[in-house]
Amino acid sequence: MSKQRIVVKVGTSTLTRENGALDFRTIDKLAQVLSALHNEGNQVILVSSGAIAVGVNKMRLPMKPKDVCMKQAAAAVGQCELMHIYDKCFGEYGNIVGQILLTAEDIAIKGKRRNLINTFAALLENGMIPVVNENDSVSHAEIESEKKVFGDNDMLSAIVANLCEADTLIILSDIEGLYDSNPHENPDAKLIHVVEDINDDIKGLGSGSGSNRGTGGMVTKLEAAEYAVTHGMDMYIAHGQDPENIYRILEGEPVGTHFVKKYEL
Repeated sequence: MSKQRIVVKVGTSTLTRENGALDFRTIDKLAQVLSALHNEGNQVILVSSGAIAVGVNKMRLPMKPKDVCMKQAAAAVGQCELMHIYDKCFGEYGNIVGQILLTAEDIAIKGKRRNLINTFAALLENGMIPVVNENDSVSHAEIESEKKVFGDNDMLSAIVANLCEADTLIILSDIEGLYDSNPHENPDAKLIHVVEDINDDIKGLGSGSGSNRGTGGMVTKLEAAEYAVTHGMDMYIAHGQDPENIYRILEGEPVGTHFVKKYEL
């Protein structure tokens, strides 16, 4: 396997259990897999959701708050907890993580975008693993609007992958990949292993929302896939409960759904 620059996005539903508590077994396994790839000479970037859900649990709130200010407070508390756990888990495998929190403005404004690219480059060149999340405690666009800016970080992960000129984007979710119909409603639904053209028929398969703990769904993943492949990256969706799926994807096994990058003519 040739050395790559890999962006892995993990969603809230993968990081937490139904009660909102962190799933330490999955997080530790994720850190182990990404550390192994890093130690093999690959450059790895982790885009992680989960701050609000983790904050809600740590603050012992009875449910996810509806008030924006309380959501932002939960994000602030939860982000501290997430980074503490990531720092500890990756540290166990000999790696150092660096936190990057973003808003849409950081990417849209040319000067901030350039500084961001330089920060990623400095971290990667010095052997660090950047951990990226939407800055929910400052920006309310992602947690308040119906048309979310980054779609539970799905689109953010594609944008980050493009900024860092990554080879591959892997989105870990609570579903195996893209199906030809809703697998929750149709037991005969078949997994689509390869998508070479994200046409209207493929987009039509993305209906449905995310889990109760996350905000994204297949629609946002298809938007991210369209962005990724048109910017020269392969993108995959795979089940996050087994982080070793990342190994299988990079070794060419038919895991999840592979969205094939487009080559410039």
